[in-house]
Amino acid sequence: MQLKQQLKLSQQLVMTPQLQQAIKLLQMSRMELTDLVHEEMLENPVLEDTTESGEVREGERDGVAAGEAAPVPEPSAEEIAARDETKALDEAKPADKAEEFDWEKYLENQAMQAPMPSFRASGGDDDMPGYEATLTRGEDLVDHLAWQLRMGDFQEDERRFGALVLGNLDDAGYLKLEGADPEEVVPRLAGEAQMHPEDAEEVLKMIQHFDPIAVASRSLQECLLVQAEYYDMDELVLRVIRDHLGGLEKRGYAAIARECEVDVEEIYDVAQIIAELEPRPGRNFSVEEPQYITPDVYVHRIGDEYFVVANDDGMPKLKISGFYRSAMADDPKAKEYIQGKLRSAQWLIRSIDQRRKTIIKVTECIVRRQQEFFDKGIEYLKPMILRDVAEDVGMHESTISRVTSNKYVHTPRGIFELKFFFNSAIRRDHQADIASESVKQAIKKLVGEEDPKAPYSDQKIVRILAERDIKIARRTVAKYREMLGILSSSKRKKYF
Repeated sequence: MQLKQQLKLSQQLVMTPQLQQAIKLLQMSRMELTDLVHEEMLENPVLEDTTESGEVREGERDGVAAGEAAPVPEPSAEEIAARDETKALDEAKPADKAEEFDWEKYLENQAMQAPMPSFRASGGDDDMPGYEATLTRGEDLVDHLAWQLRMGDFQEDERRFGALVLGNLDDAGYLKLEGADPEEVVPRLAGEAQMHPEDAEEVLKMIQHFDPIAVASRSLQECLLVQAEYYDMDELVLRVIRDHLGGLEKRGYAAIARECEVDVEEIYDVAQIIAELEPRPGRNFSVEEPQYITPDVYVHRIGDEYFVVANDDGMPKLKISGFYRSAMADDPKAKEYIQGKLRSAQWLIRSIDQRRKTIIKVTECIVRRQQEFFDKGIEYLKPMILRDVAEDVGMHESTISRVTSNKYVHTPRGIFELKFFFNSAIRRDHQADIASESVKQAIKKLVGEEDPKAPYSDQKIVRILAERDIKIARRTVAKYREMLGILSSSKRKKYF
């Protein structure tokens, strides 16, 4: 063993904090980016919201309406150099040169540039609550049932059991315990409430007659039976629910009629009656809040050309506060702290600007490649993979994947996620390859035009598509059909 020195020359990629931040921003959605900038503004006093500071942008002085893109002046030579530096984020700047950066000159040049987009539209009242704060929350299923439980004539142990029942309801209103069979649910809950299982069953039947009817059922069969008994339906309806629910699901009406010794027309009537019952009692109380989508870019058609415009409305419009320029000169002790915050703010603004330009660049490439889709419709959507766009824009496939994740584009044909335009190819003998999404839409159109009394089977759909020079296997049709939420032909058939 010995000690020795050796010189070695090597290259390696260093993931600097700035590079990590740029990658993180690139894959964020609009909402996540807005939340991040809010947090950065709380932590970094150098960042300033131009609207909050009372500044008026040049575009607004010239009469540009709120929400429209204000004209951006030509970048200076220093800005171009800074953007080129951002493009090569993996080249870390030495610490001694970073200290020599002339921040005063940078602040003077930066003050002349157009600010980044702001969170609030100009002229708004900051003291007014947001629209979301004025909305009322719908009544919860458990709260609705708890109110009825409190109003009922129940003993203390019965109320305890009822509270356990309400606490174990799922979104559909069914009573379920994880890892327990339906027959074991009431005995287990009765033991926790210190009740006899038979008494607990009586309490459960009373709860099942709360509004909505058949809530806290343990199975679909029990749910339908409770409703049928509550509405005093015919004995044949009760018998079909008790003994032939599986056959009813398979549309085996003739077999059910033979076993019940009635005409098949009567079973048709029973099936119609049962179809009107509610299979999910808690449906009206479990409506999900709508998720509103704000597009990141707009595609406008002017004549025969398409133009891509970034949606800057509601996006952060940031600038570096000029107040700290005087603070750096007046207090040498604070200079180092302020310089650190200035670097962080500078990189954040650059990264947001670079993210915006990258999204526009990728969207423009998608529009060029999918122009037939925008002109004629989804039947003309072309196969495209990440590599195609990556080669066109000169970026890596992983970058394109990050850019297109959770990003939406507003087009003349609707709002789409950028991922929508990437489809695998299905080969055709005598024509160009077709995108898998176009095949899905072709299947959906075929099912929509079929005769409800004689729906197409998967094999029949395969033959029809083959006549259109689209050759796919039957299992592929079944897979696409399930992805579209289309039932099998036996369940789509209309008997009455």
